[in-house]
Amino acid sequence: MSTTIIHNIKQLIGIQENTETPIQGQALANLPVLENAWLEMSEGKIKNYGTMATLSSEQLNKCEYVIDANGGMVGPAWCDSHTHLVFARSREEEFVMRLQGKSYEEIAAAGGGILNSAAVLRDTPEDELYESAARRLEEIIRMGTGAVEIKSGYGLTPESEWKMLRVIKRLKSTSPIPIKSTFLGAHAVHPDFKANPDAYVDHVIYDMLPKVVDEGLADYIDVFCDRGFFTPEQTNRILEAGNKVGLKAKIHANELDYSGGIQVGVNNKAISVDHLECTGEDEIAALKRGNTMPTLLPQTAFFLNIEYPPARKIIDAGLPVALASDYNPGSSPSGNMFFTVALACIHMKMLPEEAINAATINGAFAMELEKNFGSITKGKAANLWITEPISSYAFIPYSFGRAPLKHVIINGNTY
Repeated sequence: MSTTIIHNIKQLIGIQENTETPIQGQALANLPVLENAWLEMSEGKIKNYGTMATLSSEQLNKCEYVIDANGGMVGPAWCDSHTHLVFARSREEEFVMRLQGKSYEEIAAAGGGILNSAAVLRDTPEDELYESAARRLEEIIRMGTGAVEIKSGYGLTPESEWKMLRVIKRLKSTSPIPIKSTFLGAHAVHPDFKANPDAYVDHVIYDMLPKVVDEGLADYIDVFCDRGFFTPEQTNRILEAGNKVGLKAKIHANELDYSGGIQVGVNNKAISVDHLECTGEDEIAALKRGNTMPTLLPQTAFFLNIEYPPARKIIDAGLPVALASDYNPGSSPSGNMFFTVALACIHMKMLPEEAINAATINGAFAMELEKNFGSITKGKAANLWITEPISSYAFIPYSFGRAPLKHVIINGNTY
C-alpha cells in the first residue's frame, strides 16, 4: 500500500474531526490550523497528520512518495457548490452592453442573457459541449477545486436540457473529482411560452422531468425564483414535483429583488438557496426556521456591479454561509475560488477564516458531500491544495489577483 507524506507545511488549514453539522455564526471565524505540520495520504485518503516534531526520519524514509511543502500552506480543496460549466459559448458582447449602461433585465429582454445561451446551445453538438466543459472542469481543478456542482438551464427545451444533463453525467464518469448534477429547466421561460409562463412550468414538470428521473440525469432540481423569472407559486410547484420523484431542491433566489425565493426554498427543505443579494429580516427569519444553506456568489455581484449579499448580517444572525463561484458565461465567467474568497473578504467583510470555511466544509454541505470532502479529516478524500511559501493564510484573500498555488492534490495524487 503506497503512501505519500507532505512535510514542512507551515500551516495545515481546516482541520475538522467533527463535520456532522455546518459551521455557523461566530464559529465560522474559527479556522483550526496546525503549525509546522505534516500530512500522510494513502489510497486517496487522508490517513494521518501531526507536527513536524512527531514525524520520524524512519517514517519519512519508509514512505514511497514525499512532497516538500517548503513552508507553504496546505488546505482542503475548494468545494464549489454552484456552477453552470456546460455552455456553448461566451457572452462578452453582453459585457460590453453592460458597460454601455444596459441592465441585466434589459439585456435579457433584448434576447440576451439565458435565452442567448439557450439558442446557441440547441445547435451545438453534444460532443462539442462535453469537450468545452471538460476543459473548464480541468481549469477549475488546477485552481484548487476538489468538488463541484454543475447545473443545466441553458436548454429550456426537453431535448436541450437532457443533452446538457447527459454531458454532466458523462463528466461525472470521467472526472477525478465528485460532481453533483442539477436540473434547472426553470432557468428562464422559453420564448414560446412568454404569454403563458404557467404552461412552461407544466412543460418542465410533465415533459422534461420524467426523463431526467428515468435516466438518472440529476441529483437536484433548481428554479430561478426572482423578478422577471419564476414566482414563488411557480417555484413551489416545480420543487414539489421534484421532491415527489426524489430530487431535492437547490434554488436561485433573491438575486434581483426580494422575491420570496428564500422562503419557498426553506419551505421545500432546499439543500441551499443561492445568490441572496436581496436578503432582509424576513428572509433571515425564514432561514433560521430551517436547515437550508445560504450560498453566496460574490463573483456575480462583482461582474454585474450589483449589491453584494449581506454576509455579515447572515453570519451575525447565527447562520451558516457557503461560497461558490457561479461559473457561467453571462454573469460570472470564472471558476477561480481563490478570487471568490478574496471578494467575500473585500466586499462582504468576511474574515479570511469565515471565507475559507464557507468555501470548503460549508460548500461540501451545500452538495451533501461533507462526509468525504471539505476539511482536513482522517478518512476523507485527500483533495488538497498546497500554496507557495506565504506569510499567513490571510495572504490568500489579500493577493486577490492570483492563486498562490504550488500543487493541487486530487485523490492523494499531484494533479
